[in-house]
Amino acid sequence: MFVTCPVVAPVIQLGKQMKEHGIIPDVVTCIPEYVVSILYPCEITVSPGCHLTPFQVRREPIIRWMADPHKFYTLALIDPDAPSRAKPTYREWLHWLVGNIPGCDVVRGQQIVEYIGSRPPAETGKHRYVFVVFKQLCEVDFDESYIPRATYDGRPCFSLRRFAKKYALGNPVALNFFFAKWENDLH
Repeated sequence: MFVTCPVVAPVIQLGKQMKEHGIIPDVVTCIPEYVVSILYPCEITVSPGCHLTPFQVRREPIIRWMADPHKFYTLALIDPDAPSRAKPTYREWLHWLVGNIPGCDVVRGQQIVEYIGSRPPAETGKHRYVFVVFKQLCEVDFDESYIPRATYDGRPCFSLRRFAKKYALGNPVALNFFFAKWENDLH
């Protein structure tokens, strides 16, 4: 039995956008099977490649994807453009990491890195914020240190590929992304 979740764009369209905006090859190497459904407070839905403000994404969203309720998943949110796309010396900045998610029930998963919204620095252009979901082979004993919301240590220079390889996560099963740029209102 699978939990069906609303899909915001066909996967074919997502694949085109992933290539057009460099998600392939900067973040992942292949097009996933599903689009992650993302809903921020105030009914803000993330369509692949849309532009959102840091204010709109300051709170943790509701996330859904096509999931087997008897399997575990890992969800990551990264910014591959830190501090800028032209000079991504902190690639990838880790904004959120949750493992051992039963089905697509993120709230019941293991928070490894607490959520922080987009916070691109001034004069660095638009950043890509990428939600990636992996299907785990089994429940995983993650050895990463827990990172609370107010902590930046451990967030820069994260490697999603190394993490996925370390835990044998394989290719992502679902993905979505949005753009954001610096705004004076939030800082």
